[in-house]
Amino acid sequence: MAKYDVTIIGAGPGGYVAAIRCAQLGMKTALIEKYNTLGGTCLNVGCIPSKALLDSSEHFSKATHEFADHGIIINPPKVDFTKMIERKAGVVKTTCDGIDFLMKKNKIDVLHGTASFITKNKLLLTKEDLSTQEIECDKVIIATGSKPTVLPFIKNDKQRIITSTEALSLKEIPKHLIVIGGGIIGVELGSVYKRLGAEVSIVEYLDTIVPSMDTDISKEMLRVLKKQGINFYLGHKVKGAVAKKNEVTVSAEDKNGAIIELKGDYCLVAVGRSPYTENLGLEKIGITLDERKRIPVNGQLETIVPGVYAIGDVVVGPMLAHKAEEEGVFVAEILAGQKPHINYSLIPGVAYTWPEAAGIGATEQELKSQAKVFKVGKFPFKASGRARASMDTDGFIKVLADAETDEILGVHMIGPRIADLIIEAVVAMEFRASAEDISRMSHPHPTYTEAFKEACLDATSKRALHI
Repeated sequence: MAKYDVTIIGAGPGGYVAAIRCAQLGMKTALIEKYNTLGGTCLNVGCIPSKALLDSSEHFSKATHEFADHGIIINPPKVDFTKMIERKAGVVKTTCDGIDFLMKKNKIDVLHGTASFITKNKLLLTKEDLSTQEIECDKVIIATGSKPTVLPFIKNDKQRIITSTEALSLKEIPKHLIVIGGGIIGVELGSVYKRLGAEVSIVEYLDTIVPSMDTDISKEMLRVLKKQGINFYLGHKVKGAVAKKNEVTVSAEDKNGAIIELKGDYCLVAVGRSPYTENLGLEKIGITLDERKRIPVNGQLETIVPGVYAIGDVVVGPMLAHKAEEEGVFVAEILAGQKPHINYSLIPGVAYTWPEAAGIGATEQELKSQAKVFKVGKFPFKASGRARASMDTDGFIKVLADAETDEILGVHMIGPRIADLIIEAVVAMEFRASAEDISRMSHPHPTYTEAFKEACLDATSKRALHI
C-alpha cells in the first residue's frame, strides 16, 4: 500500500499548488486527478481557454472596427473559427503540460482516478479501467473544485443547450446565442461570440449584471455591453428552454408576469457553479455538507475530521482560481507548522470582458449598509491620454476611502487592462495605504495606471489634475 505524508484530491489550481508547496516543505506528496490532464476546470475548460478565446475575439473586433482609424487598411477580416479553437486548444495543452513538468520537478506522485475515503487516513483510488488501489496518508486535502450549476427544469443536452464547458469548444459561431445568467461567465462568453458576429441575448433574473461587483461598475458594464450590441433582458425569470433540431426556445417571465420567448440556435446556461463533493465518501468519516453542498471548515481550513482539509470551490468563499491557490499554500504551510494568513477581503474579482472590470475591498453598497462614513474618488478613462491613444476610453476607476483616516477601503475599476491594473490597489490595501499615499507616488506617463492616481487625488480633496 502506498503511504504519503499528504494526499491531495483534485489537480486544479488549488490542488496542484498545494502539492507543490507541500513538496517544497519536504512532505512526501501524492496528487489524485480523475481526468487524464492536470489543471482542473481552470486550465482545461475555464480560465485559460476562455481567456484565449476572449483575446482572439477582441483582436478580430479591433481589426473590424478600429484598425481603419489607426490608419491600418485591410480587407474586411474573416474568422477562421476552426483555427481559433485549435489555437485555444494549443494554449490549454501547453499550460497543462507545464503542470506535468512541475509535478515531476517537485517529485510529486500523480495518480489518475477517482478517490473516496475508506477512513480519514486511507483512500480508495478507482482507476479508469475500474481497478482499485488503496492509499494511506497522514493528511488529506480535498480540492475537487466545482462544476456548472444546472437548472432542474432545463435539460442540458450539451448540443444546443450547453454549459460553459461546451461553449468553449463549439464547432461553429452561433447565429443567436441565448445566455441564461448575467454573471461573469455569462458576460464573458457572451462577449466572445458577440465579437465574432453572433447575436447575443442575456437573460438575467436580477435587475443588474455581475451583481458581485460595485453597483457603478455593473451599471457601466451594462452600458458598454449594450453599446457593443448585446441584448439584455433584466428582471426576467427563466421558465424553460427547449431544444428542437437546430433551434432552442427560451421562455422567461418579467416582473409583471408577461412571458417572452427567445429563439436561437444555442442556449448557454451560466447560472453559477456548484461544489464537486459527490462520491468522496465523506459520510464514512463523519463530514456533513452544508446547505450548498460545501464542506465546512474552520479558520485553518480543517474539516471536523482532524487531518482532513478542504480548499477552493468546495468551501465557503468566491469560486476563484487565485483564491484556491492561496488556500493551497495556506494549508501546506499549516501542515508544516508555519503561521500563514489570507486576507479574504483583498482577493480581487475580475471580469475579462472588454473593457475589463475588477474590484477589491468593500463596495459602495456594502459601506452604506455598514453606515460607514467614506469618500468617493473617480477618474474616467476618457480623460486619460494613454486610453485615448489606444482608443479604449470607456470606463473609470473608483476609489472609496475612509472619511476620517483616508485609508483606502475599496477600489473598483472598469477599463483597459484592468485585470493587471487591479494589483496596484491590492498592494496598496495590503499595506493599508491612504488615498493620499497613492496620489503622491509618481506614476509613469502616459499609462493607464495614472487613472488610479487621479482617482485617489479625487478622493482626497477633489483635486484630480486632469478633469
